[in-house]
Amino acid sequence: MSAPWSGDPALRLARLRPDLFDLLFGECRPERYSAGAHLFMQEDVADRIYGVLSGTVEISIYSPGGRKLVANIELSRSLVGEIGVLDGGARTASALCLTDCTLVSLNRAQLFDKLEKNAPLALAVIELLCARLRWVSGERNDQALLKIEARLAKRLLFLSGILADKDGWIPISQAELAAFLGATRESINKMLNEWRSRSLIIIRRGAIRVTNADGLQEIVDLGDA
Repeated sequence: MSAPWSGDPALRLARLRPDLFDLLFGECRPERYSAGAHLFMQEDVADRIYGVLSGTVEISIYSPGGRKLVANIELSRSLVGEIGVLDGGARTASALCLTDCTLVSLNRAQLFDKLEKNAPLALAVIELLCARLRWVSGERNDQALLKIEARLAKRLLFLSGILADKDGWIPISQAELAAFLGATRESINKMLNEWRSRSLIIIRRGAIRVTNADGLQEIVDLGDA
């Protein structure tokens, strides 16, 4: 991902315009899921595509040994599970409701019927898939080219743009941050405590607030030098 963190975070999510989202899911009945519920697991048969009405869905991948890497967070008007449904293959990741969620869904036949009848919708889904590919490519580039400090700073800036409450608190634990970056909790804790001492962030149990975005951006820039 080469775009600076200050760009619109919504562009990094798999979202449709409100009118196209309604066109795709307008006839669907809302489905409610409790926090902690899985929509699907990696390698499951892909039989449905989901649209998020409210709540937060975590997309994660797992190694054969069970190591978890959080790939993304999906919010309102995001699509979840589109890749497997479109190509008919297995799920490429797991989807977990981090909060209570309200979703809508279509099966594969219903999805293709919608796409065949609505060219603007089909084009929007293609554009969405391209954005998703660019996101994944950028994440891989970051892992290969950026130091862990720069990756953590970049992730905090990103999450601050999409998850922070009105007071700026990002509801995320240090263990969850480690899962985002494929790092150990101990290494993340060490960096966060150092940044707290430099007044870049504030930490409380289960949440972090960015207090000096420019300082974190400087860490990102230095990590890319």
